[in-house]
Amino acid sequence: MTEPDADFRPAADEIKQPLRPKLLQIMGPGLITGAADDDPSGIATYSQAGAQFGYQLAWTLLFSWPLMCAIQEISARIGRVTGRGLAGNLKAQYPRAVVYGVVTLLLAANVINLGADLGAMAAALKLLIGGPSLVYVAGFALLCAGLEVFARYSRYVSVLKWLTVSLFAYVAVALVVKVPWDQVAFHICVPQIAWNAGYLTVVVGVLGTTISPYLFFWQAEEEVEDLRERAGGRPLLRAPDQARVELGRIRADTYIGMAFSALIALFIMVSTAATLNANGVTNIQTSSQAAEALRPIAGPFVFLIFAVGIIGTGMLAVPVLAGSAAYAVGETFGWHVGLARKAHRAKLFYGAITLATLVGAALNFSPIDPIKALFWSAVINGVVAVPVMVMVMRVASRPAAMGAFILPLPLKIIGWLATAVMAGASIGMFATIGQS
Repeated sequence: MTEPDADFRPAADEIKQPLRPKLLQIMGPGLITGAADDDPSGIATYSQAGAQFGYQLAWTLLFSWPLMCAIQEISARIGRVTGRGLAGNLKAQYPRAVVYGVVTLLLAANVINLGADLGAMAAALKLLIGGPSLVYVAGFALLCAGLEVFARYSRYVSVLKWLTVSLFAYVAVALVVKVPWDQVAFHICVPQIAWNAGYLTVVVGVLGTTISPYLFFWQAEEEVEDLRERAGGRPLLRAPDQARVELGRIRADTYIGMAFSALIALFIMVSTAATLNANGVTNIQTSSQAAEALRPIAGPFVFLIFAVGIIGTGMLAVPVLAGSAAYAVGETFGWHVGLARKAHRAKLFYGAITLATLVGAALNFSPIDPIKALFWSAVINGVVAVPVMVMVMRVASRPAAMGAFILPLPLKIIGWLATAVMAGASIGMFATIGQS
């Protein structure tokens, strides 16, 4: 199943991975996953945190980093060890009704998130050059879907890696505006928790943004894709001699990728705190609102790079959202899946990618309030994240699924801690609905 075959695009220019790969060769699924975590919807969440509470929530990013590292590494290990994605493994270990329910909720949340991200990208472009935002929505949707369907996998992944550079726009913003880094360092290290609905709601939003189910599915599947593309690549269950190098690569890729994600989120939060919060602007609901609010306060240059960053990260996140949904649906129903497959060999899979993207785009043409839609996307993610994490932890701990590669004790402890934190965040989300 996992051996390269005629269904996949040829990869004549591939070379065998060296025993000690360079950093750029190591960075792959983890880097892309981490960068996609800072999508336009995430930018809106971090901007709201900074605008509403200043630097007070900086601690959440340090707190969540090891938790997101653990669950993403576990997801990647499952894909690399078994040669199947999360949906395929869940399908093999759990009743179909349970898997169908999880995948349906994931699909709904991803499509709503797709719509929100496409709308944010279009709004950012309209701020930059004017023009009709709905035309931009359609254009971005067609561009993202077209690249995902027709571009060769290895080259497409290279494009996604280069798109991560767009996130440095937020580093530039933080360096241009005046940030009291001593205060930031204090709030990172010393949490000052306010036990009120508004504060807790934003905390839950930050945790839900950094630890999202679609990222679990994407990173596991991209490990499978890389396995198929690599000459001599086999699941670790069939090639245990590759385990030391591969599991080390996964760990480095994931930890660096998640650190990159958390660092960019921190720069977004402190930039909006230093500008918007410091000037009394405390209510930001979308990333484009954050960009627009920066213009009179921080100047046109800061506004420009903030808006450009929204478009760049959206171009990265939309394919991840559509792809993770298609992988989950495809593996659940036994389709041929994989971005490395030729389009005519995986019609249903590519059709799902296209349909998810276009339906997300269509939400922007409907009377549905995009902010309310994104809220319900967060609610759905809160519903699905905890059971998915429980199932992932159980699969990764079962010798029947993982053979000799069940989770080591430290990773198992942090993985279950991440699950417990997300359970608490989900409970908090429902407890604070309508109170903030």
